[in-house]
Amino acid sequence: MLPRPLQAVVIAQTIPVEVALDIRSLYASYHPRLFRFGLAFSGSESKAAEAVQDAFLDLIRNPGQFDPSRGTEVALLFGMVRNRLRSARRSEREEPLDEDGATDEELLVHLEREERIVAVRGAILGLPEHYREVVVLCEMEEFSYEDAAAALGIPLGTVRSRLNRAKQQLKMRLKEFEGGKV
Repeated sequence: MLPRPLQAVVIAQTIPVEVALDIRSLYASYHPRLFRFGLAFSGSESKAAEAVQDAFLDLIRNPGQFDPSRGTEVALLFGMVRNRLRSARRSEREEPLDEDGATDEELLVHLEREERIVAVRGAILGLPEHYREVVVLCEMEEFSYEDAAAALGIPLGTVRSRLNRAKQQLKMRLKEFEGGKV
């Protein structure tokens, strides 16, 4: 038999701790970032909006899926959106989506800017999925490497190497767009 203080520690370690999630606060704080991530990942506003909505609804229905020892609530949500978009792509067996080429032709400067945006978006969408997701999380959403690793469920070193390779590919693709000026 263990002494009483030690028994209390052992018992306390075996009791699961439920973390109360403030879904409204999470939604208000992270919905825009999750939507941008989904849009950059899929190229479709409707698919991004649906994936984000489904992720929040799933978290509302099953808040117990959040385990603080595996990462933050934000990492969980980004991972959920990513997984929904990947599942949708697999189930539809779709090809890469066309980029949005809408531009304002009134100003040449605006047109050039829009062309660059389209080129960058196209270059990102043209990356293999495993590179695209680290670029979007680390560079566009400014996730730390650790948070990106948690959201994607991959090791930290894998995030770093994928990001490095993705940047190399993006540089080559954008160099082609600029006609070798980059």
